[in-house]
Amino acid sequence: MDIILHLGAHRTASTCFQYYLREKARQLSTQGIGVWGPWRTRDGVLTGVLPVPGAIRSPKDQHLRARGRISLALHRLREKGVKQLIVSDENMIGAPRRNLRTSKIYDGIGERMAQFSDAFSGGITQVVLSIRSQETYWSSVYAFAVGRGHRLPSRDDLDRLVTTNRHWREAIRDLSCALPGVKIIILPYEEYGGRPEQKLSIMTGLSKPPMKFAREWINRSPSLAQLRQILKDRGEDPAALPEGEGRWHPFDHAQSMALREAYADDLFWLRAGAEGMATLIEGTGTHQTGQTRDVSQMTRGQTNGIENRRMA
Repeated sequence: MDIILHLGAHRTASTCFQYYLREKARQLSTQGIGVWGPWRTRDGVLTGVLPVPGAIRSPKDQHLRARGRISLALHRLREKGVKQLIVSDENMIGAPRRNLRTSKIYDGIGERMAQFSDAFSGGITQVVLSIRSQETYWSSVYAFAVGRGHRLPSRDDLDRLVTTNRHWREAIRDLSCALPGVKIIILPYEEYGGRPEQKLSIMTGLSKPPMKFAREWINRSPSLAQLRQILKDRGEDPAALPEGEGRWHPFDHAQSMALREAYADDLFWLRAGAEGMATLIEGTGTHQTGQTRDVSQMTRGQTNGIENRRMA
């Protein structure tokens, strides 16, 4: 049985994809595809893979029990004829609030995924990670966090996100080290954020994935108008946010340009083969070692300009 981990990331339409999978789970089961989403993984089958602080059992015991629980669940799926299992939970790789605290993109992804690899007894065959322009990723993370009670970022907070030396390629390198021999697929949010059926097709090889429930927008970050109301409701000054409607963009022009350049560098690295660590899939085709365009024909620092067509 193929075990496919969908790792998010957060703010890349993961909840939309999970909603789609849950709604189509019964239909997919007839095609030999099983689905574990957050409704199954959280406080459920994956509990204890990463030790829960303050639990009665020791961290080692928690992990061993989780390993046994997963093994039993996989055995039952095999008996039912499941050939492919999709495990979708972006919390496997970390949390957005930790990213904000550290001003880094998933700096613990390697250690966490090594634990999951052991918990699945080395049986993981493929992982899929969606990435997104740092400019809109951090904007969406901050909008969502402020909507949940986080304070507004200061200029220094935003500068730290711009000057960090950790971007998607560093996270992907850590992921590759934690999962040797596992196929790593990278999907740009700008192309696949609103196309869960295409994500499913890439993961499983389905030539005709179901379309119903494939265009639901869920868990969007709050708009500027919504954020101003949230600040007002909790006794803060809504004028601290800029005027206007639509999405909140906290970065100034120079910061935005630097973040776009960082993402362009990430994509450049991926298109050049990602040192053999991962495969980037875009509308123009697959980019991996031995299957890339001539690097001399690529241009650094350019983006495709379609970000505003996707979910925030």
